[in-house]
Parts: sequence; structure tokens; C-alpha cells
Amino acid sequence: MSFARSAIASTRAAVSRSAGRRAFTSSTSRRSESLFVHRDTDYNNPSIPFEFDAENLKRAHEIIARYPPQYKKAAVMPILDLGQRQNKGWTSISVMNAVAKLLEMPKMRVYEVATFYTMYNREPVAPNFLQLCTTTPCQLGGCGSTKILETIESHLGIHAGQSTKDGKFTLIEVECLGACSNAPMMQVGDDYYEDLTPESTIQILDALAKGEKPKPGPQSGRQTSENSAGLTTLTTKPYGPGAHCQPEFQ
Repeated sequence: MSFARSAIASTRAAVSRSAGRRAFTSSTSRRSESLFVHRDTDYNNPSIPFEFDAENLKRAHEIIARYPPQYKKAAVMPILDLGQRQNKGWTSISVMNAVAKLLEMPKMRVYEVATFYTMYNREPVAPNFLQLCTTTPCQLGGCGSTKILETIESHLGIHAGQSTKDGKFTLIEVECLGACSNAPMMQVGDDYYEDLTPESTIQILDALAKGEKPKPGPQSGRQTSENSAGLTTLTTKPYGPGAHCQPEFQ
């Protein structure tokens, strides 16, 4: 006990001596890339009607039924996603209001969710919504995401955060999409295009511009995320108990 009291006294003395000398530093504030406060525009204001169509309304009720009645507001994220998909890929103020009405929750609670998660697009996007990962693994993998970004910008004539004049493409940079072993990669709609090179990226863009859907997944010939150099371990048939249950290695 005497040791504890002594330690406390020493600490208090040290704080007292430095009370008038302690310096505090703070970094400068940076503005967000997107505006979280809604501003009415001619294309995004509460007077623009939005209602869930019959198919999505049915799906919404199926989702809501998964939750206890008193907690149906917990379905706000998947219901917002439904609204965004119906609204051509972006979440307008009218979509948010419709979700709030359906879930019988305050509009502000829906706004809080829609402005917090980057999966909800607050501005209109083109049918081909390109989300290029530029996080560290994609920067280092393959030819690097910087080269892919330069390729897309040069080929489409836009920069990240912009849409093409023909309204076919919107490009943004995003954080990790979870396909690090197949870097560099980008997401187009719900599809992943991985193991990208400048050449394969241009092929994908040209096909999308024609209204075609390129085959998603690795563009290098890999099936999933197996070693592109072939097997380097476990190259022989396993031995020991249970070996007869193991599949043969090719």
C-alpha cells in the first residue's frame, strides 16, 4: 500500500510540475470528399416521387419479416440497397424518405445510415459504375492499380469522381474490396474484375461500352486465386491415415 501511495504522489507531483508547460498539437481539419448535408437540386429533392415497385416491395417485406416486428428498422441497410438499385444505382433523398416510411422510423435515422456507408451513392452514377481499388495490395499487385487508374482515365477521358459525357461510365477510387490476392482489381456493378493489366482493362471497357458483359473474375487465366506459378507445395499425393479420402493432385 505504501508503494502505491508513493507512486501516486510522484505522478501528481510530475503532473503539477508540467501543468504550465504541456503542449497540445492538433492536425488541420480536412474537408470530406462528399457533402453529408443534403442540398436540394433539380434532380434530387423531396418533391421527386419514389415508390418501391411491386417486385421490390415484395422483397422488402420478405427482408423485414426476418426481424422481430419491434426491430424492423434493423432492415434499413438492405432496404436502402433495394431502393438504390431501383433508382438506377444511387440513393436520392426520395429513396431515403420512402425507406423511412416503409420501416416506420424517423427520416433522420435513415439519413444517418445513408450518409455513413459509402456503399450508398449520394449522386447519380452511370450504368457502368467502375470502382477501382487503390489500396496498398492493389498498388503492389501485378502492374499496380496506379497504372490501371491511368489507363481508365486515359481511355475514357475522365478522372476519378467523374462520369463520361455519353453517360456510360462513372469512375471512383475505393478502399479494399477484399480481393487482395487477385490485385489489381475493380468492381463493376456487382462483378469483380481481377488480375488486371492495361490491356485487359481496355478490353473490359470496350466490351462494356458496346453493352456487352465481359466475363468477371480473374483476367489472367486463373480460375480463382490459386498460385499463378502453379503448385509450389503439396505437389504430391498425401500420405498417412485418411489419405485415401483426399482428392488427387493434378
